[in-house]
Amino acid sequence: MTTAAFLCLLVLSLIGYAWNRQAATAIRNGGARLHSLSGFHGLYSLLMTLVPVLVVILLWLLFQGPVIDLMTERAISAHIQNMDSGAAQLVMAEIKSIAAGNVFGTPDKWKLDAAEYYQSLVTLGRQLMLLVVVVLAGAMIVLSRRRVSADFRARHGVERIVSGLMIACSVVAIFVTIGIIASLFFETIRFFDKVPVTEFLFGTNWEPQIPMRADQVAGKGAFGWLPVILGTIVISTIAMLLAVPVGLMSAIFLNEFAPRRVRAIVKPLLEMLAGVPTVVYGFFAILVVAPALRGFGQSLGIDVAPNTALAAGSVMGIMLIPFISSFADDALSAVPQSLRDGALGLGATRAEMMTTVLFPAAIPGIVGGVLLAVSRAIGETMIVVMAAGLIARMTINPLDSVTTVTVQIVTLLIGDTAFDNPKTLAAFALGLMLFLVTLVINVLALRIVRKYREAYD
Repeated sequence: MTTAAFLCLLVLSLIGYAWNRQAATAIRNGGARLHSLSGFHGLYSLLMTLVPVLVVILLWLLFQGPVIDLMTERAISAHIQNMDSGAAQLVMAEIKSIAAGNVFGTPDKWKLDAAEYYQSLVTLGRQLMLLVVVVLAGAMIVLSRRRVSADFRARHGVERIVSGLMIACSVVAIFVTIGIIASLFFETIRFFDKVPVTEFLFGTNWEPQIPMRADQVAGKGAFGWLPVILGTIVISTIAMLLAVPVGLMSAIFLNEFAPRRVRAIVKPLLEMLAGVPTVVYGFFAILVVAPALRGFGQSLGIDVAPNTALAAGSVMGIMLIPFISSFADDALSAVPQSLRDGALGLGATRAEMMTTVLFPAAIPGIVGGVLLAVSRAIGETMIVVMAAGLIARMTINPLDSVTTVTVQIVTLLIGDTAFDNPKTLAAFALGLMLFLVTLVINVLALRIVRKYREAYD
């Protein structure tokens, strides 16, 4: 039904466009002088139909789930009134699974009835949404059609709608950023209510496992994040040590020294690496790079773990080469030709011109590419899971198995979880710290970019 609603909206918007444009064309053919072109009249109808109805659909989809959940919880309130919030969430998840057709074992009859009631509400909500879309879109088409006249300023109306859309998108981006920060911050506060801040910031042991029985060893778990961030730094450093030199050298060669035919072939092939899924890089790391490193280490008498930071970091570096190379090539191409000609005219060789004039002038764009690569390395998950492992260790040895912040976040939030214990809340604390680390990197990069821009603008 959701897809049908979007298709109906699209079809009705196009009908409104064609209808208004035809009406405006008829007025023009009748000898009257239109204030705006016929296309603007059609575009005005399209936007007047598409924008408000699309907002209604998005709001409907946003609130439909919580409303249906609330109605379902009220219907089963007698069965869950003595449960805590975590158990109630698990019951709702089971009811939704049953409603989707995934039945495991023999559920209680009241759960089956609740699933049927839940599914009926979902179906009713979708049908009502489709009806509202058709009625509202039809009304907006008729309203915009009645405004077609020779004096109607359709172009101004289109510009106001587009301007409003841009402002709305900017506001949404701002509020989404604020919401992300707020969600991380408040959940992290809940985590620190259960785990001391000093233990998290300065602890050297990361074992966020909450036992099922009180007599188990390490009953409170260990939540020191230093091994996790250290593993992230080790893998990211290995990746950047490989990606930055290779990416920059390839960009310099392709931009200044490579023949056009070679550039036309090599550059697209290099950029194809950016489109390879990270899981493919993970397979390459675990099936090719890791065994090769282990075999080479055994030939030298060095003990190499099955999953190593070196394998994950090196493959991640290969993945990052296109990002750095593409940004560096664009930055070098953006340098004014007058700087090149002036250096060559003063007697500099092409290599001297590149190292003393062109490369320093392109530093801001190059720093931007390196920053993007660093952010991608810090946020990479799949390659680390497959090639580096899940065990957090306080080590900088690239031949050991380590883990990263993103991998631990994914591990902590796998499955149906309730955010009421330190194990799951630790993911938000890690996310907040990762956000702060990337923020510091961004600030440093901006300072570097501004410094060199002041020198070369």
